[in-house]
Amino acid sequence: MKDSVEEAIPPGDGGLRRVVRIVALLNLSYFGVEFAVALAIGSVSLFADSIDFLEDASVNLLIFAALAWSAARRAQVGMALSGILLVPGLATLWTAWEKFNVPVPPEPVPLTLAGAGALAVNFACALMLARYRAHSGSLSRAAFLSARNDVLANIAIIAAGLATAFLWASAWPDLIVGLGIAAMNADAAREVWTAARAEHRAAKA
Repeated sequence: MKDSVEEAIPPGDGGLRRVVRIVALLNLSYFGVEFAVALAIGSVSLFADSIDFLEDASVNLLIFAALAWSAARRAQVGMALSGILLVPGLATLWTAWEKFNVPVPPEPVPLTLAGAGALAVNFACALMLARYRAHSGSLSRAAFLSARNDVLANIAIIAAGLATAFLWASAWPDLIVGLGIAAMNADAAREVWTAARAEHRAAKA
């Protein structure tokens, strides 16, 4: 059965399947760590990033399965993934609204350390996915864009932690970064949707 599945996968996609499986496991593992820290210190940016880890794990597991499907079905999955990419942003907006009503700054040291750990995980994932970002159209693009955006988000989280510790003991650095993460996810969703629509039209032609 495994051999028949592997034969159905286009050349180059076998390596991508192995990579997205590893990336999914890494994201799922760090989701638990970051989510626990986010709840403990009341951080919007860490909450947004932890939900993004869970979303990334789901996306990569779906890509793992979809790579064995036809081009038309891959395009449909790509369009679905664009919607999934919006979920962390919506969750972040709700959390940010609650934080805005009770603007208590998060503890800067756990915020910075959790952001640094997330940066290490996401940077490793982005490096693994970079060589495959042009493979399988919108699917690999979704995985790479998500990992790339996460690296940028984690740098911003670390900056927010340092700013809270040394410059501005306020909830605003954390809030601003959390909303920025939501905006990046929305832009990634737009790019994936555009690529998937183009693939869907090409598959039908």
